[in-house]
Amino acid sequence: MNRDKTASLHSKYNPHAEAERYVNNLHISEKARFFILIEPGHGYIIRPLKIRAPGSMIIALHAEKPSMHENSGGISAWYPETGVPLQDFLESKIPDIEASEIQIVEWRPALAVYGKVYQSIVEETAIFIKRIDANARTAKAFGARWFKNFFRNLDILKEALYTDVQNSFPLSMPVIVTGAGPGLEEAIPAIKKHAQRVFILSVSSSLAALEAKGITPNLVISTDGSQWAKFHIYNLFRPRHVRLARIRNNRVGNMPDYFAVSLTAALPSQCGTLPLLLISDGSLWQALILRELRIPFIALPQRGTVAATALDLAFSLSSEKIYIAGMDLVNRDIRSHARPYSFDRLIEEKSLRIDPLYTQCFKRSSSLKAGGSFGVYASWFEKQIRQYPRPVFPLGNNHSIFGPSQEIDASYGDGHHNIFNTFELNFTSRPSALAYNLLEKILTKTSYKAAIEKELSMLLLQNRKDTEGKDLLGVIQSLIPGAKNG
Repeated sequence: MNRDKTASLHSKYNPHAEAERYVNNLHISEKARFFILIEPGHGYIIRPLKIRAPGSMIIALHAEKPSMHENSGGISAWYPETGVPLQDFLESKIPDIEASEIQIVEWRPALAVYGKVYQSIVEETAIFIKRIDANARTAKAFGARWFKNFFRNLDILKEALYTDVQNSFPLSMPVIVTGAGPGLEEAIPAIKKHAQRVFILSVSSSLAALEAKGITPNLVISTDGSQWAKFHIYNLFRPRHVRLARIRNNRVGNMPDYFAVSLTAALPSQCGTLPLLLISDGSLWQALILRELRIPFIALPQRGTVAATALDLAFSLSSEKIYIAGMDLVNRDIRSHARPYSFDRLIEEKSLRIDPLYTQCFKRSSSLKAGGSFGVYASWFEKQIRQYPRPVFPLGNNHSIFGPSQEIDASYGDGHHNIFNTFELNFTSRPSALAYNLLEKILTKTSYKAAIEKELSMLLLQNRKDTEGKDLLGVIQSLIPGAKNG
């Protein structure tokens, strides 16, 4: 930071007094636990901010590499020269918490000095806060359900799929990742034309639209913990998909080759008849349980949307081009998903003469727009696609951030025969009981205690009124009754 910029950022006579006045005039929320400083220069505002908000975490985001200063010690700092994407840096420092617990503090003189760079930092920070706020609210609403799903799914597991994605790519052919946006319909002819020569990885909500056109995905993925998500998966178990006569590693009827699931997803009990590719969200508590029980899994970060997890999986599996379809991330008039859609019949059943189907669709579309989730995901993808190891190639009508539609490359790889191995699971007693006993041991005796308590408190407590006054183990036992006794 050169002298001219320093002079423009701070008072020439008494920068300490200037910074103290600035902080004293701030409205600081009582809920704020994290403060993000936007280009604080030499950090004169840090000391008075620590006095006003003791115990809080302060993070400084700089437009360029800062000069060392006594007031900036003991805080986390980012600047472009670190080479770390800003979103990744913020993710590493701030957990998924509600936006009210984060306060942005701008050092406004820096705007005149750094202009667009300063504005870009503000915009990226705002996008990050919106995203983790959405994640935190989702966790608050569904955390207990995810946790219960994890233990329930352990008990239905019979076989697990596994492959070594750490050291090699199982696939050497292109992958098409299908979301369930309306634009999927426009891409279906191209997908169908090349279906036998590419690997189709579909989110479960796109399954109905693909099958209606005679397309069977190679792999279906589900990560949604909501009970409604089961309606998408039921398509796997319709009469024409009967799996009981299944020949291992070969299709029967129109059954997909593989099924990948998050262990926190809502799964029908019929999934216990399938070998599953298990996905852990990278949390320590899940990893410890799965390793202790010797259950193979692949670790993928929790993204908030199954389409993003599907892309992460695609990049892990294939060394070739990754295509996407049905990732509109926006409503098309009153259409929010490709047709047919698993929820269609639910909406139809609710329609009345004074509240017809068209009105029901309009209400659903308006609700999705008001929720703003599509906008949050679009903003996240706009930054994330720059971090992917290879370009993403859109098919049909996707969100504009992905670029114009492409043609599927006709040069293909070697195929995808038996890319997964099957591991038969055998347990000495009920897996959920084994998992509970491990958690009980961790939360009372091991070196992982503090880290696990932090993860599970964020997932299960989060200021929930129904958990007030209860200890963490008590909450866990109430969610999985009977597990303590096996």
